Amino acid sequence: MNKKIRLLQSIHFKIAIVFVLLLLVTLEVIGASFVKQLEYQNVRDFKQSLQVTPYIQNQLSNELLNNNGNANKNIKEIIGDMGNSAEIQVVDNKGTIRGVTNLNNQSTVGQKTRNPRVKQVIYSGHTEQEVAYNERLGSYYTAIQPLTNPSGDSNTVVGAVYIRASMEDVYKGISSITVIFLTSSLVAGLLGMALSIVISRAITRPIDEMKKQAIQMARGDYSGQVKIYGQDELGQLAIAVNNLSVRVEEAQEASESERRRLDSVLSHMTDGVIATDRRGNITIINETGQDFLNVTRDELLGQSLLKVLRISDEYSLRDLLETQQEMVLDFSEQQDHDLILHVDFSLIQKETGYITGLVCVLHDVTEQQKNEQEQREFVSNVSHELRTPLTSVRSYIEALNDGAWQDPELAPNFLKVTQEETDRMIRMINDLLSLSRMDQGTAKMNLEYVNLNEFFGYVLDRFDMMIKRDQEHEDELPKLTTSTGKLPTDDPNKKYSITRDFTKRDLWVEIDTDKFMQVIDNIMNNAIKYSPDGGVITCRLLETHRHVILSISDQGLGIPRKDLGKIFDRFYRVDKARSRKQGGTGLGLAISKEVIEAHRGRVWVDSQEGKGSTFYISLPYEPIDADGGDWDAI
Repeated sequence: MNKKIRLLQSIHFKIAIVFVLLLLVTLEVIGASFVKQLEYQNVRDFKQSLQVTPYIQNQLSNELLNNNGNANKNIKEIIGDMGNSAEIQVVDNKGTIRGVTNLNNQSTVGQKTRNPRVKQVIYSGHTEQEVAYNERLGSYYTAIQPLTNPSGDSNTVVGAVYIRASMEDVYKGISSITVIFLTSSLVAGLLGMALSIVISRAITRPIDEMKKQAIQMARGDYSGQVKIYGQDELGQLAIAVNNLSVRVEEAQEASESERRRLDSVLSHMTDGVIATDRRGNITIINETGQDFLNVTRDELLGQSLLKVLRISDEYSLRDLLETQQEMVLDFSEQQDHDLILHVDFSLIQKETGYITGLVCVLHDVTEQQKNEQEQREFVSNVSHELRTPLTSVRSYIEALNDGAWQDPELAPNFLKVTQEETDRMIRMINDLLSLSRMDQGTAKMNLEYVNLNEFFGYVLDRFDMMIKRDQEHEDELPKLTTSTGKLPTDDPNKKYSITRDFTKRDLWVEIDTDKFMQVIDNIMNNAIKYSPDGGVITCRLLETHRHVILSISDQGLGIPRKDLGKIFDRFYRVDKARSRKQGGTGLGLAISKEVIEAHRGRVWVDSQEGKGSTFYISLPYEPIDADGGDWDAI
């Protein structure tokens, strides 16, 4: 945010005021020194002008020593020639005033002096000087000089000269010069202020433009350039700011491009990605991670990763930072569907090694875990399914080996059971091989266009023949078996019928007839097995938009709702005891599903417990014109 700078805080004002203050201080120091020196010089000259020369001192001393009648007159003339600007008194060594220059004080001549300082000078022989001030006289200067005997002992004082002069003219001259100097200083200060404003403006204008450019860069606009006013330090700084603007813009574009690329990668990743700060609080999460955890970004940001993953009771943040342990978490209880995530952790470190956070990658292994579980169950089921007939076969063989083969009644039955169990294992292995080839994509499909009405009718005719044969030989087991080699029912006395509801239009579909017949046989066998005595099996064939639907309905026990989603799983049986007793392998519907899906179709079941089941087969269908279409292109 661009905060407005006050005038007193502006560098423009500071430079100007500093320049003016430096100028004024310099002028004042120079002026004070000059005035002081001028005062000292003028006062010294003034004092020197008032000093009594040795010649006059000798004249005055001789007059005081002669002490004749003309001495006072001569003294008056001598001191009169010294000038009229000062008041002069001549006093002999007895303290008697012998001459004065002030006409108003002529009456004091011949009288004793009352000035103690004069007496002190006569007694001491030392000169005394004093600058004093009073309201009447103003500033004045007094000097008292002793007069000695010029022809005899120089230490013999014969008198003294008292001089007093006003210094007002001296100080007035000094004051006039001071006023002139102050006026000149004021004018110089004003000119200096104007000059300082110009200079500070020249200095601060590039700085102000660089400030504006910096603010513009802070807002994300790097299009501006600072004007270069010269090749001095400020000019070089402006060039550096312009280069910095270009570099920052390039770095910003690269950073923004990298950020968009990273966002795109994160948003399109099939794995969830979570990043935290050094305290373990979430700072970044992609959409996949939100979907996995079934929460929004706002709900997660700032939350502890340990709490979000629900591992705070088992792990601490230090554990994750030190070991980056991989783990598998089951979120099925928190979701409305199965969800198992593989969680991998890695550190976010600077070049110095300082840890700034964690990256957590969530990989959905639900299908993998499900497949592994299914594989384990498949191996377990295969082992169980093979162990049961093998155990039976082994038991019968052991019985035969123990002597049962000599029993004409038991031996044939034992051998028959052994053969049936062996055939059952062979069928199971053949079914497993078929499923394996389909899983690996190596199963070959011999596709051909078939009139599905006629084909479905042909398959059902075989079952009608079985029904007819059952009715003719109620006391015998049926001689006809299905394509799987197993009997359609374990109750030879059970009666049932098959009804058909086909569309009148011929439906030509591309199928593998052998495999598709196996599918219909499997579903029809189940319908026959679980149909009650006197039950009706209804077979329908109809056309929908781009699909043909084949359905087989029975009136049997039905399938519980909890088992509908697993009915096409391998080795899954609703009634395990009865299915195994009837010779089923538990793979028929699983094979049927694989075959239909290989035809790009779909198979499903609709059932209500106690009222029967309906199996549906949907196949893609392209209508063929009445003239047969372009058969050469097929």
